[in-house]
Amino acid sequence: MKTLKNELIYLATALMFFTRIPVPFTIPYSGEIMNKSQKYFAWVGLLVGIINAMILYLSTLLFNLEIGIVVMMISSVLLTGAFHEDGFTDMCDSFGGGYGKEKILTIMKDSRVGAYGTIGIILLFALKFFSIQALGTVDLTKTLAVIILAHSSSRFISGTMIYTHQYVTDIDVSKSKPLANKPLDGIALLVGFISVFIAFTLIPDWRLIFAFALAYIGKIYLGWYFKKHIGGYTGDCLGAVQQVCEVLFYLGTMIVWKFI
Repeated sequence: MKTLKNELIYLATALMFFTRIPVPFTIPYSGEIMNKSQKYFAWVGLLVGIINAMILYLSTLLFNLEIGIVVMMISSVLLTGAFHEDGFTDMCDSFGGGYGKEKILTIMKDSRVGAYGTIGIILLFALKFFSIQALGTVDLTKTLAVIILAHSSSRFISGTMIYTHQYVTDIDVSKSKPLANKPLDGIALLVGFISVFIAFTLIPDWRLIFAFALAYIGKIYLGWYFKKHIGGYTGDCLGAVQQVCEVLFYLGTMIVWKFI
């Protein structure tokens, strides 16, 4: 019973960290709890994906596919507090406008959004909109499942960077301190991947393994890029990886539906 209670606390912590969804009970907080909540990050993605898919479906019934996608994107930002989108814009500003590790990290800590961040997020949203539109035009029902799978997979993939790369910012003042530089945890990875597997069962299409692989290749490239320029990753980098991998999953699905 105590173990179940602890797992619920870890899940609620992940939910509070990544979304604006209220948790109807008080939970304790510590670095250890935050650390162990990492196994449920992909599960939060599964929930966010389900909510987004439901909103898209209902909005499409009321309006049309294009308006439904916009409504879904707005609700997604409100649901998560633009947590990952903020990381993406900071990443664009810092790597686009900075030269050298210290300058890049300094810009990344600046709360203001510059030209690179603005242009980057506009292009990212455009890619997200038009890729989901293209998929929804082919098969809306399958697209709803793809959205759920993309959210869960992208958060799982982003979370793996915690194990594969070095955290490089000032850990003592970072909100991601408990997650930094973790040793490989097979159990946590398995728990996270189960949510991806559940999402895969919603659309049993083996071809989507290609979309997952494409998203993971995106993570590998970004990890290499971050390591080259700053020696590892930051919390903003993780958010950027999630956003990029989500879009790559949609693009990968377009490829397999069209050519395979």
